[in-house]
Amino acid sequence: MPVKFTEFLRDTQQIGQGVQVGIGNWQAQLEANKQAFAITFVQRTEFLAAFPNSLTADQFVTQLNTNAGGAVLSAAEKANLVAMLGATPSDVTRRASVLRSVAEDPDLKDGEKNKAFVLMQYFGYLRRNPNDPPEPGLNFNGYNFWLGKLNQFNGNFVNADMVKAFIVSAEYRQRFGP
Repeated sequence: MPVKFTEFLRDTQQIGQGVQVGIGNWQAQLEANKQAFAITFVQRTEFLAAFPNSLTADQFVTQLNTNAGGAVLSAAEKANLVAMLGATPSDVTRRASVLRSVAEDPDLKDGEKNKAFVLMQYFGYLRRNPNDPPEPGLNFNGYNFWLGKLNQFNGNFVNADMVKAFIVSAEYRQRFGP
């Protein structure tokens, strides 16, 4: 299940706090925010329930890789991350760094790009989760339809008429006007 709209807003606001692209040393501020977010994230109750501090370094990295689709990390990348955790796999700073390494892996980005694009259509244009009303059945059928269509067009959202379809939808027009 994708991230929920309210969680997305909360997390992106935390990451973007004080960042104004093109003003000051915004890159350093963004990096500091990402680091702080990752440290906070690995301490969340939900994260610790899924990734308890009792996991070994290998178990932690393996489980992150599995959750990311199972084929994100190469053997060398996995070994490097296990080594990064070393003998203290429950260290918050190291866990956060390993989590970011997996989350920012190019293979994961490529594999999730279309899913994220469709989710952003729901968040940006409809301001809701894909399985919230007025979704018939509340079961991601609309999301899955648009993901299938985007995949059919090899990620080309223009040819798939993605943006156009969302902004001419009755739901969008009711929400934001003609």
